[in-house]
Amino acid sequence: MAKSFYHFLMKYRHPEPKDEISRFANHAYIDHSFPKTTSSYDKLSSYLELNGHYLNSMAVFDDAWDLYLQSEQ
Repeated sequence: MAKSFYHFLMKYRHPEPKDEISRFANHAYIDHSFPKTTSSYDKLSSYLELNGHYLNSMAVFDDAWDLYLQSEQ
């Protein structure tokens, strides 16, 4: 079974984030409503469109999603 996107993203958490994906991971960690168990692009994208005020751009999510897909192959 594939790990959830959130589980994947948590490996990018960093106390001093050096890039947008690390910032995204840090914010997702403290976002208690983040959909932690899903691996659905549509569910995650919809959630972030409405609640991802901490993302400078949805492109950050898309970049992280690409890395997630690569890791699951």
